[in-house]
Amino acid sequence: MQRVEFTREMRDTYTVLVPDMLPVHFALLKNVFRLHGYRMEVLKNEGADVANAGLKYVHNDTCYPALLCIGQFIDALESGRYDVHKTALLLTQTGGGCRASNYIHLLRKALEKAGLGFVPVISLNPSGLEKNSGFQFTPSLLIEALYSIFYGDVLMLLKNQAEPYEVQPGATKAVLDRWVEILTEQFGRHAWLPVVRFRRNLRGIARDFEAIERTKEEKIKVGIVGEIYVKYSSMGNNHLEQFLLGQGCEVDVPGLMGFLSYCVEVRIDDINLYGGSRFARWVLRRAMDVVTHFERVIAKAIRKNSGYRPAEPFRVAKSHLNGLIGLGCKMGEGWLLPAEMIELIESGVTNIVCVQPFGCLPNHIVGKGPIHALRERYPLANIVPIDYDPSATRVNQENRLKLMLAVARENAASEKGA
Repeated sequence: MQRVEFTREMRDTYTVLVPDMLPVHFALLKNVFRLHGYRMEVLKNEGADVANAGLKYVHNDTCYPALLCIGQFIDALESGRYDVHKTALLLTQTGGGCRASNYIHLLRKALEKAGLGFVPVISLNPSGLEKNSGFQFTPSLLIEALYSIFYGDVLMLLKNQAEPYEVQPGATKAVLDRWVEILTEQFGRHAWLPVVRFRRNLRGIARDFEAIERTKEEKIKVGIVGEIYVKYSSMGNNHLEQFLLGQGCEVDVPGLMGFLSYCVEVRIDDINLYGGSRFARWVLRRAMDVVTHFERVIAKAIRKNSGYRPAEPFRVAKSHLNGLIGLGCKMGEGWLLPAEMIELIESGVTNIVCVQPFGCLPNHIVGKGPIHALRERYPLANIVPIDYDPSATRVNQENRLKLMLAVARENAASEKGA
């Protein structure tokens, strides 16, 4: 199977399709890539047709995220909405021991079966696994993409804390959409404007979300952790956040920057344990110092300009592990997964949904594995693992969630009684 390269000539005329995962983050990132000359579009098609397309062209033992992403691509290409001879596909490739490194090859194989083997597939990876002459990361693109992720995390965090309590339905979404438009306009006017105005924008975002009229009622707080795609993608988790909101909950989802920090931290640990470039380790440590600085800037802006809770710094979350799991556990989400559970529990969110694809062995080990130890350390921890798979029924998933919420309400009533 010959790889079709995405060339410089294609860049000006091809539409680049990206599978949906994080609506806020991807809306900003899409606009950043467009400013750098890429005609990028985030797919929004979902439903039975997507899952069936994935099952048709991918073995059903393959990871559920691969099945959905590949199904979403092929469903879009076969829909007639795109000129398949002027369309390219972009997918991440981690480069680690996770099967996600093979999604690119599974996608190409599926395209061949569907008679679409001529469609170029772009690998978005940090380790140089594949290169395309028409897709290059410049320093300015990297910086603007990084800021888009920071903005996305802030908007997602404030939206999740405001929406359950809004007096006027839709008020939170209106603020969120307005700030996505403002940041997009700033990137469009001058690519570096959101970078220069970062602190000012943070103050404005926090104040606008604080101005949303909210009720004073107490709601059950539920955290969502797990495999990165299923955790964030509404298609991957059967609209889990919307379901929990409908059950009267406040949802807390750790940000994307935590996962990226984990990837950098794991690379530093590898160099420390097995050897490697001292210069690379120095660069990675400086990168983590930069992230830590931004975490402080964001937390300060949120605390000073609103009553919302900022996210806990990544390195503090890591320190909470305290022997619960070895730092050598780095397949899938690795030690980050239980670290995020502890981060939530320490911040008062004791009810947690741990989501993972049914066939993802690493995340079953690092997700389900530490739950017993976590309950021993935190007796009030109310954790439910939920598997997602084409054969898993939504009714069964929601019934398990309702049982978890029943326990959460009992615990809340007991605390009030005490």
